Amino acid sequence: MKATGIVRRIDDLGRVVIPKEIRRTMRIREGDPLEIFTGTGGEVVFKKYSPVGELNEFAGSYAEALVRCCSLPVLICDRDACVAAAGISKKEVLERRVSPALEEIMEQRKERPYFSDKKEDALEGCGFTVAFACPIISAGDLSGCVALINDGDDKVPSESDMNLVRVAAQFLGKQMEE
Repeated sequence: MKATGIVRRIDDLGRVVIPKEIRRTMRIREGDPLEIFTGTGGEVVFKKYSPVGELNEFAGSYAEALVRCCSLPVLICDRDACVAAAGISKKEVLERRVSPALEEIMEQRKERPYFSDKKEDALEGCGFTVAFACPIISAGDLSGCVALINDGDDKVPSESDMNLVRVAAQFLGKQMEE
């Protein structure tokens, strides 16, 4: 754990304000769920809760099945980072933060096809570009996305590839509702 040097008091309703700098750095947005942990030494730790992350073993299996049917590698991300991947080295992408471009795709809550005019990184510092991405919506809330990526060869996903990604995103969204 890293000390920030920031001290906040608890108000009369038991609330504490997380400073804007920390919220921005950790990508904590209004309405984001936080999980609370306690330690034996009196620590109270807030951790961003990821419903997609809860399914990471299942999402990994789904990504493996999906890549067998698609012509491109697959990423499954929560709103902040990659939680599952198939068709590429997992070491390169797992837990890597999503790029601002992929975050914008998710925030728009619309699927996004192949970028023909400019290449958008899928994850920060990985060099893979988005070929197709579809947001995962669960109970009306944005939870993440399923994406097909290019690893330098600029393949265009087929219509069946994109349909499989749409189904995967809808299925994962339904799994999180249960």
